[in-house]
Amino acid sequence: MRTTITLDPDVEALVARAMRERRVSFKTAVNDALRRALAQPRDEEPYQSPTYELGARVDLTKATQLAGELEDAELIRKTGLGK
Repeated sequence: MRTTITLDPDVEALVARAMRERRVSFKTAVNDALRRALAQPRDEEPYQSPTYELGARVDLTKATQLAGELEDAELIRKTGLGK
């Protein structure tokens, strides 16, 4: 595959050094570096957020209904205060 890439200056220096030390072409230096980097298995496990037991369980199936009732009660309270 033929493609165009833009290298950061530090990466360009690393590729140039590999070309000099190994006496290889730009193409070979980049392909070898990518091959080595991408072939290594990743030891990292995906990040998982910690979970905690919060005690009593709440049934959330009617949460929006409860929120609406609480909002209605607050509006009635404010109306009674003249706000």
